[in-house]
This record gives sequence, C-alpha cells and structure tokens, in this order.
Amino acid sequence: MEFDFAEQAPKLIMLLWGLVAFAVVIGGLLVLLDAVPAFFARRREARFVAATANGAPPPGRPRSREGLFATFFLLPTVVLLLIGLVVPALRTTLLSFMDGGSQNFVGLDNYRWMFADDSIVRVLLNTLVWVTLVPLVATSIGLLYAVLVDRARLEVVAKSLIFMPMAISFVGASIIWRFVYAYRGQGEEQIGLLNQIMVSLGAEPRQWLLDSPLNTLLLIVIMVWIQAGFAMVVLSAAIKSIPADIVEAARLDGVNPWQMFWQVTLPSIRPALIVVVVTISIATLKVFDIVRTSTNGNYDTSVIANEMYNQAFRYGQNGQGSALAVFLFVLVIPIVIFQIRNLRQQRREG
Repeated sequence: MEFDFAEQAPKLIMLLWGLVAFAVVIGGLLVLLDAVPAFFARRREARFVAATANGAPPPGRPRSREGLFATFFLLPTVVLLLIGLVVPALRTTLLSFMDGGSQNFVGLDNYRWMFADDSIVRVLLNTLVWVTLVPLVATSIGLLYAVLVDRARLEVVAKSLIFMPMAISFVGASIIWRFVYAYRGQGEEQIGLLNQIMVSLGAEPRQWLLDSPLNTLLLIVIMVWIQAGFAMVVLSAAIKSIPADIVEAARLDGVNPWQMFWQVTLPSIRPALIVVVVTISIATLKVFDIVRTSTNGNYDTSVIANEMYNQAFRYGQNGQGSALAVFLFVLVIPIVIFQIRNLRQQRREG
C-alpha cells in the first residue's frame, strides 16, 4: 500500500499547523516566564541602585506587587486545573445520575446497578484483589531487594536490573508477559516461557489467561514486576539515609541482622514505606493498560478502570461509566487524605 501525499495533504497541513501552534504556545510561555521575572528583577535592582546613590534606605517590595506576582504564576496552574480536573470531575458526577444517553435523570440507579449486577460485583472484587496484593507484594520485594543489595558488590548493576521494568510502559510490559504466558496446542512447539517450562517438566501446556481466578493473579504479577523497582529505589535511598551512629550503636548492643531489620531499619524508613505503599495503591486502583492489553477484560479479569471504559465508550452507557469513575475517585480519596495527614505529622515531628 503506497502513501499518497496528495490525498493526505490536508491531514499533513493540519498536523503542521498543530505543531506550529504547540511551538508558539509553549515557546511563548517559556519566554514569558523568563522575561517577566527578569523585568521585575531589573526594575528592583534599578530602584535599589538609585536609593543607594541618594543615601536612602533600600526600598521594600510592596505587598500588592507580591500578590500580583504570585497571581501571575498561579493563574495558569489554576486555570489548567479547572479545565482538566475540576470541570470534568463535576460533569462526570452529574452524568453518573443520568441514563445511558445522558438525557434523563435516574438518581442513584447507576450506583445500585454497580452492586446488583454480578459481572460488576466481580469487577469490584478483582479491583479489591489488585489493590490488596500489588502494594503488599511489590513493596515487600522492593524492600527485601533494597536490604539485600545495600552496600554489596555490584550494587548499581543489581539495582538497575530490578529497576529496568520501570522504564517500560504498561502496554509494553503486558505484551512481554503475554509472550511468557503464550499457549500453543499440545504437541506443538511452545513459544511461551511458562508453557515451555511445563512441557520440559512433563506437564501439559495451559491457556493461563483463560482460567479464573488464576489469570487475575498472573496479571497482578505484571504490575508487581513493574512497581517493585520503584519500591526498591525509594526504600534503598531511605535505608542509606539512616544515620550511621544509630546503626553503629545497634551493632555495639549486639543485635543480629534480623533484629537490626525489625528494630532499626524498618522504624527508620517508615515514612518512605508509607509513601511507597500509597503511591503503588493509587497506581493500582487506576490500572487499565495491563488488563486491556492482556485479556481485554475478558475471562473475569476486568477491573474498575477497564469496565468504566467499556460502559462509556463501547456500550454507550455514559451514566454507568460515569458512576464507575466517581466510585473509583471515591476510593482514592481516603488514601490521599491518609497521605496528607501522614506528611503533616512528619513535619510536626521534624
């Protein structure tokens, strides 16, 4: 199939205009953010030099100008938050009380449907399994690895190996693991690593992603594989920041490695541990790519984000899709509140 430039010319021109507009907007913002502070700095410096030359005290910055300056920098952020977060959130909440065509008000029917439909209850249970296992397993593996390789030979190489999956997108990781779980009929050469191992051990190959609930656990393995590197990096940095005198004092008291871990290392890295668990929990609640790429949500593997997409964009049920989105948002709120309270407590203790 040949590419016809004449036929595609309008699309190419539209793309070019888009790139030009992007360059103008971003370039203009960068110039503005660089020029405005420089302009005010030059004016302040000129006033300072003039006052010094006349023997007067240096002029202070007017409070009104400080407020104007702060507003100038905060306004773009506030506008973007309103356009990209607040307005869509309010609209989604409103749509969750409407029917599939967003025409008639149905009250709480969409939320009742979530807990009455067996397939959606399965989706909610799958999400609960994900958000329970992924943070726990990924953080445990990251912590174990961080402790084992701390100050060991080839520490950088060892950490790079487990951190490497973080550089891969969720879609890319899912495709890699689909090859691991790949299945071919009995008697054929297996291209999937897992089935090849099974055949080598004398067992029959299996269609791993078709058997529930095993398939959900196998998808969770992908998420753990990705997030364990993040946990390892953060917790390793926290371990290295433990004061050396505390470690030395513990050793002089005769603690063994097991006691050192539970009585010194773990309490010292508790803030970092909470950050890791909270971050992975939020990422797990929003998981979509892995399920979508691996099974398309079939065979009882769907989660809230995937089902929200299906209801809103595949089945045309805007109300039910919006209700799932609102429910997902509500699930994230307690985790965010916990993290904010934890950070405030750390500041008071610090």
